[in-house]
This record gives sequence, C-alpha cells and structure tokens, in this order.
Amino acid sequence: MGDDGLGLHVLARLQAEWMFDEAVLLIDGGTWGMKLLPDIEDAGRLMFLDAINTVRHPPGTVLLLEKDEIPLITDHNKLSPHQVGLQEVMAVSEFRGTLPADTCAVGVVPLTIDLATELSPVVLAGVDACIERVIARLRAWGHTCTPRDAQRAVPGEASVGA
Repeated sequence: MGDDGLGLHVLARLQAEWMFDEAVLLIDGGTWGMKLLPDIEDAGRLMFLDAINTVRHPPGTVLLLEKDEIPLITDHNKLSPHQVGLQEVMAVSEFRGTLPADTCAVGVVPLTIDLATELSPVVLAGVDACIERVIARLRAWGHTCTPRDAQRAVPGEASVGA
C-alpha cells in the first residue's frame, strides 16, 4: 500500500545492514493480527516500525512516538469486521496489562497510502533518519547495534576504519 510499506522497508534494511545482540528480535508482523499478541506480551520492550499517519506533520517527517502517544483507538473504516489491526492488538494487550512500559513507534509520515509497490520519494528520503532513530533507541535501551559493514559510519560514533 505505497508508503504504508515503510515498516517492511526499514525492517529489511535493518536486517541487511545491522547486527544486534540476541535480545533484539526483528519480526515482520504486518498482517499477523492477534497472532502478534504473544510476541507483544512476551517483550520486555517494544518498538513498532510503520508509517505514522498524522495531520499535524507534513509527509516525510520522521517521528518517534512514546507509548502514551500511540493511539489505541481502532479504525472503524475496515473492509471487514474480521480485520484486526495493530491498534486492536495493542489495545487488548494494554487492557490485559501486558503492553510493555517501554513501547514506542518509529516511522515516517506517509504521502500516500494507495496501491503501489514503492515508497514515495518524500518517504524514501526519511528512511535513513528513521533507521538512525531506531538504532539510537535500541542503544538507549542498552542493546548492542553493530553495522555489518565496518566502513559504514555508526550514528553517534566515529567511523571505524579497516
């Protein structure tokens, strides 16, 4: 769905370009619905990567939302009552008291969520900054994040030479 594919794009880049300690689990949960509930409830900390649709920021803006900033209100414009989205799964976890206290969402404000196989240029331009926010938050949480290419500059650190 065009810019809504941001999360998958960022996830693929993180998997290809970074190594993480064993406590970091990267999951593509895009269409899993309630099957994500055990992963959410078992997490010590939780980060979602997705397009973040907001009218307060222009398309292409990179955002990091903390747990209390992530709306848990469901979208009532679903094609079917059987569709269960991430907001519903989070709401169930919050209701059960199992949504991790350290939960955040990192993403880019989309330009379009139409049928497309590519990200719009304005959202694609925000991907590197989105990845930098992900790495910074993981490090703040105490995780080890190492670039796979030792020649690549690490956000917040000096470049490592061969």
